Amino acid sequence: MPVPEGPLVIGVDSSTQSTKVLVVDAADGSVVARGQAPHTVTPGRGADPEQWWRALTDAVGQCGPVVGRAAAVSVAGQQHGLVTLDGSGRPVRDALLWNDTRSAPQRDRLVGELGGAQAWAERVGSVPGPAFTVTKWAWLRENEPASAAATRAVRLPHDYLTGRLTGQEARGGTTDRGDASGTGWWSTATGEYDHGVLAHVGLDPELLPRVVPPGEPAGTVRPGLPLPAGIPVAAGTGDNMAGALGLGLVPGRPVLSLGTSGTVYAVSTRRPADPTGVVAGFADAGHAFLPLACTLNCTLAVDRFAALLGLDREAAEPGGEAVVLPFLDGERTPDLPGATGLVHGLRHATTGGQVLQAAYDGAVFALLRALGQVLDGDGNGGDPAVPIVLIGGGARGTAWRETVRRLSGRPVLVPRARELVAPGAAAQAAGLLLGRDPAAVARDWGTSDGPAYEAVARDDAALARIAAALSDADALLRRS
Repeated sequence: MPVPEGPLVIGVDSSTQSTKVLVVDAADGSVVARGQAPHTVTPGRGADPEQWWRALTDAVGQCGPVVGRAAAVSVAGQQHGLVTLDGSGRPVRDALLWNDTRSAPQRDRLVGELGGAQAWAERVGSVPGPAFTVTKWAWLRENEPASAAATRAVRLPHDYLTGRLTGQEARGGTTDRGDASGTGWWSTATGEYDHGVLAHVGLDPELLPRVVPPGEPAGTVRPGLPLPAGIPVAAGTGDNMAGALGLGLVPGRPVLSLGTSGTVYAVSTRRPADPTGVVAGFADAGHAFLPLACTLNCTLAVDRFAALLGLDREAAEPGGEAVVLPFLDGERTPDLPGATGLVHGLRHATTGGQVLQAAYDGAVFALLRALGQVLDGDGNGGDPAVPIVLIGGGARGTAWRETVRRLSGRPVLVPRARELVAPGAAAQAAGLLLGRDPAAVARDWGTSDGPAYEAVARDDAALARIAAALSDADALLRRS
């Protein structure tokens, strides 16, 4: 193992499925040690927050004795989850996670009761979806009133773990503006909790954590943990915000993430407030904003088409006029929750590879349309000369990359780094320790370095064909 040139910091990524821990040299970003431990999600219940803590300590333990030299730590976690604690800091029930949509009826009611989508966008920055924490709290009060009544602290997943590190589980807890902006009760307009929203859903603001300003610590590591006692703990943030830090993003550089679902986002100096609900108007982990849009159908949907056709996922072929709308799980962007997948424009000469390429096209079309809304009016964000940063599992696939290039007409950059959330948390810890902007630290580390691909001519004919098919099928999709 090379001798570290600078102080060591720890970045934690607590996701839905596992906790990953990196020990990083703050001088150059090199990873000195790593660990990982799994989580379990119980269908219909959620996840026990205490298992997140056990996973964190297990993953830290896997990093070995080098952990004893760490000088700062930060936790990034899955957004939106509702963690309810009793007076001693123990979970009242399993946490309701971001992908738990049972609060959709409460979401619909809340949007209507507080003035509609436009009012919500102007008020807090986003039109809340069922993922948002405010809808989950409304569901809990309605369906499990005893659990709501027993709650003495409400936290997000990263807040809970930060509190366990500092010993502020139930009292004096902290969060950051990035993760708080995904709750639906913190306003990007005022930078404060919205007491009107809290009153409407019956949540006492005293149960919420203090929002730590960027660059300030949440506390220090308490004694008795497998980490050095007394080292500073950064505020932490949500996973999307940490991913942006991990890339060292600057305003105007768009990101397209190709995973099971697809996500597009960019750092912006302008406060987003999209009344359509397509763009979530998040704050970032610093002083700016992180407008973000998400589609449900991405790599998993295209892989399903490949399997149905008996083809390898890279066996896409150019040509043909087939259009595939791969809405196999309904869709979030566009807002078609009951939609099913559609195939249109088949001919005798259409090949399976062309149908597969049409599935890629349909998925990328939805992402690029959402990206257009993310970047709308954001200065040089819409500049076609600015590369799209392509991340996620799909970014390693030639067919995905080439489809993004062809349908966007923009250059593409594929960072070599496969993990960005834990490095983003490590950059936040290093920024706190060094008194620097964490994104600038990540840029010095070269986290976004990787192969660049020049722009190709945009395939306007394919874009028009997909848009027309989507418009023609709209009524059918909404009946599905």
